Amino acid sequence: MVAAPQSSWVVTWEKLPDDFILDDEPVDNINQPAIAAALTESLELNGLLPTQSLVMTNYGLCSTVNGKTVVKAPDWGYVPQIRVPRKEVTRSYTPQLQGDFPVVVMEFLSDTEGGEYSIKPTYPPGKWFFYEQVLRVPNYIIFEPDSGLLEAYALNDAGQYKLRSPDTQQRFWIDELGLDLGVWQGTRENHTGYWLRWWDAHGDMLPWGKERAEQEHQRAERLAAQLRAAGIEPEE
Repeated sequence: MVAAPQSSWVVTWEKLPDDFILDDEPVDNINQPAIAAALTESLELNGLLPTQSLVMTNYGLCSTVNGKTVVKAPDWGYVPQIRVPRKEVTRSYTPQLQGDFPVVVMEFLSDTEGGEYSIKPTYPPGKWFFYEQVLRVPNYIIFEPDSGLLEAYALNDAGQYKLRSPDTQQRFWIDELGLDLGVWQGTRENHTGYWLRWWDAHGDMLPWGKERAEQEHQRAERLAAQLRAAGIEPEE
């Protein structure tokens, strides 16, 4: 994929106009919001969402290209730090003007949407072009929930996305988060299928809330059994 010469567009960073009408179409796949929420939940439960960080799910990322407002809404994205009150970024977020650039954006493929690979540079630009050439997001993730296919792209020295190879566990290290991203197959919210999960540097998967509760229950049961074996009746 080859982008248009950068000299052919001018990028500025301006707040989304109050009268700008955001795309209000529903998501293409009922499982997309659940996948995004699960990614965020495990980060939050494990203390990995700093106070000034920003997680976005189907939420407008803005810039002005050649004088025209461009808004793209990734299915999931992460900004390390915003520098304005949170109430100012409830509707949309403009990098540089309001805080850091995103370090990760993710798109979940559907049967009807093919724009995740679009390098169209003319207005309105394609998603691939916007993330790579305008925002220069270092990590672009494309996930196909039905098949479990996960692709990770990283900006190379030429400023273009290059497809990464997974490690031996079929995961991708996201250096800016200090975590591995990979695919897990199982059940959550009454849906059995493929989910995106985080693993820490030790190879331990970050648990969801229900999993953490189950782990704590099992730990309490083991402790109670050990006490009974020692002739001590645990308190209820």
